[in-house]
Amino acid sequence: MKDSLNNHLKTTCKVITRFFIRFDLQIRLLLFPFLLLGILIILAIFASNLQNQTQQLKLQNINTAQPWADYPSLIYNFQPTISAVSAIIMDADSHKVLYEKNPYVHASMASTTKMMSALVGLDYYKPDDVLTIKRNFVEGSGLHFFAGEQFRFVDLLYAMFLPSANDAAMALADNYPGGEKAFVAAMNAKAKALHLNNIAYQDPAGLDDPGDYATVGNLADLADIVFRQPLLHQIVGTQNMYIMTTNKVYGYPLTNLNQLLGQDGVVGIKTGTTEEAGQVLITAKQDGSHVFIIIVMDSTNRYADTLELLHLIDNNIQYTTESEMVSELPAQNH
Repeated sequence: MKDSLNNHLKTTCKVITRFFIRFDLQIRLLLFPFLLLGILIILAIFASNLQNQTQQLKLQNINTAQPWADYPSLIYNFQPTISAVSAIIMDADSHKVLYEKNPYVHASMASTTKMMSALVGLDYYKPDDVLTIKRNFVEGSGLHFFAGEQFRFVDLLYAMFLPSANDAAMALADNYPGGEKAFVAAMNAKAKALHLNNIAYQDPAGLDDPGDYATVGNLADLADIVFRQPLLHQIVGTQNMYIMTTNKVYGYPLTNLNQLLGQDGVVGIKTGTTEEAGQVLITAKQDGSHVFIIIVMDSTNRYADTLELLHLIDNNIQYTTESEMVSELPAQNH
């Protein structure tokens, strides 16, 4: 009985084996669609899991990172009439550009160059460090310092930003290790470190128009950095100041050249003018909790142009809040 059962099993196995050998190709062709369907199902499950993980990461970033800035946009979009060759309006928090004209043009910065000179100076000097004037004459605007006079670094910053004194900017460079050449090299290195790849410097004051240039976008990013620096924020919003040499012998009254300062929410930041660069003006406008950076370059009337751009955003901004941004994200798959 046992041998008969064994023989029956052997016979059955042989029959099955012969069946698969004979119909192997047909079976594989029959199974192929099911195999392909299985692969597609696995890929669909993988894609769904990946989407869920990505969505979770987005929501996690929203909850754990710094709060998103409200995202501004213009309610009514109209083109202002301005003389400036290039211009920009940028929201400082979100870096959203609300308006731009010729954003890729390389234009001379004139005395707005001093913003980078101030940042490089802050990297090396302390506010109360004493710097010595080493030149009796510097081209362009200045306070006509005498060689040998000494000032605190912070007072030279006021001189640079309010009346845009070129001799104050040169004093920063002349007292820097390696002098003016090393100082300018540090300015260009600082620009690269800040990813401002469309800015170049040839001198600390902005006198060399062919060598000093920027796009309005890069200049707006730089202005935002300067405006967020506490000491510079205070200085650029100052209307009048009086500085003295460290020995208290000579004093110099300073007046901010920015005619719009204190009007229509304007709280800074820097003027600039040369024959080749034309008129340049960088403006920071405070609007509630928001700050807008407005720049005109190569203008024939920088204040009229800036007023036009201020008018463009006056009562003409709407904001998308963080909660609205989150609600617009695609729903999670469960």
